[in-house]
Amino acid sequence: MAKESKAQRVERIKKEKDGLDVLQDIYLYAITGENVDPEDIDRLKWYGLYTQNRNLQNEDDPTLYFMLRVKLVAGQLSLGQLKVIAHISEKYARGTADFTTRQDLQFHYIKIVDLPEIFRLLDSVKLHTIFAAGDVPRNVVSCPINGIDHNEIADVRDLVEKINEELKGNRAFSNLPRKFKIGVNGCSKNCIHHEMQDLSFNAVKQKNGKVHFAVSVGGGLASNRRIADHIGYVSPSQVIPLTKAVIKIYRDNGNRENRRKARLGHIIEEWGIEKFRETLQDSLSFKIKEPDEIEYTHSRYREHFGINKSKQKDKSFIGCALNSGHIGIDGLNKLINLFEKYKADNLKATVTQNIIITDVPAKNAEAMAKELEDVGISPFPSNFKARIQACTGLNFCKFAISETKGVAKELVDYLEESFPDFEERVAISVNGCPNSCAHPHISDIGLIGTKVKKDGKSVVGFEMFVAGFLHGKDSQYAKKTGIKFAVEDTKQSIKNLILEYQSSNFETFKDYLLSKAS
Repeated sequence: MAKESKAQRVERIKKEKDGLDVLQDIYLYAITGENVDPEDIDRLKWYGLYTQNRNLQNEDDPTLYFMLRVKLVAGQLSLGQLKVIAHISEKYARGTADFTTRQDLQFHYIKIVDLPEIFRLLDSVKLHTIFAAGDVPRNVVSCPINGIDHNEIADVRDLVEKINEELKGNRAFSNLPRKFKIGVNGCSKNCIHHEMQDLSFNAVKQKNGKVHFAVSVGGGLASNRRIADHIGYVSPSQVIPLTKAVIKIYRDNGNRENRRKARLGHIIEEWGIEKFRETLQDSLSFKIKEPDEIEYTHSRYREHFGINKSKQKDKSFIGCALNSGHIGIDGLNKLINLFEKYKADNLKATVTQNIIITDVPAKNAEAMAKELEDVGISPFPSNFKARIQACTGLNFCKFAISETKGVAKELVDYLEESFPDFEERVAISVNGCPNSCAHPHISDIGLIGTKVKKDGKSVVGFEMFVAGFLHGKDSQYAKKTGIKFAVEDTKQSIKNLILEYQSSNFETFKDYLLSKAS
């Protein structure tokens, strides 16, 4: 008998037992201590669990550790939820905690024996891990300052919550060809990066003052590297039925024989956008309004840092940069202390692994911002720290070739010291492998983990891509430079790049980077 391909194996596993049904097995494994069935390992993703790399694990430690992803609806964490997250981090995750590019939060070193109690703790504050991973609709991303931003086009918080609730644990969508990513945007800065979502809705105000949503489909990174197509407009009440219709088309027509060609964008590439739009229209009871040109904010300006006046009376919101999403137990405890000291109650994660504290009393905002800066949570970040992103990396991810989080932190510290007066914002992505989890292809500088030659030996390093950005239909994915270097040479390599720019005749760093693209 021929050996199963990866896709065949995954499809068989999903057919034999729905990923949602692995929950009872999680509790059984936790009670009995039995080894987890290798095929259940795949199904555990439906509850946010991935086995992690043994890179930091002692050789004499046979424990099967997991990364656990917690789904944050609309990216939100209240003070009470933060306290539970900190408790889980300290007691069950060796102090780990990181924000992700889908406004989720991840722990490491999770043991299956502890999952029942972790799930109980999460449930006690209305958090969960259902559909945080797996071949399902993932967390719906949205602007973190919806409802409090004076410049927003529309407040989409209720809509985001309704979509998440409609899809949460929905067995009609628990077996998709691969993951499915949705974004809903009411922000004037287009900060959710709709261009790379499988399905997105951008609020647009009509001449009569009413809001409708521009629908875009088929965006993606990695093997599905394409800019989403704008296919028309729908009303707010039509968003959920259209969402379900698109997912059904994807579920029923996606490629289940090759996982590298299994995203919605691959269907659109095969069919053409007109056939896709017609097929979608035939499944709806309402008409999608015709598309037209829309002006979008360039990705370099999609930020919400600093102290900002809120729509809420006597409140401010403070946008802060972390360092590639890392927060950890130390950062969580510092945040909790500052929340209590300055009477704040909520934060929201961003799609760039940063956070926004959404409800600071205006009279406390400046003092809180200063103390946040003092503990390394930066309301006024440097041009290097503001847009640094990094994936999970070699320490925990089994797909990674290179380490990332530590590299990102050291790189930012080094560049801040080397170029304290650098005046241009630089988006940097440190990615451990070619899977694009940290979005290297839409960054000014994208580092992708690979093996490189140094002193005649093959060592772990990075390949550099440059000049990626998002700007609607004018978006550009990063270009290869041919530049490769060992991990230990990362800081000097980026420094040399900036020094070369400073001695050149280019007016901007962006123009210089374009010249490096091959």
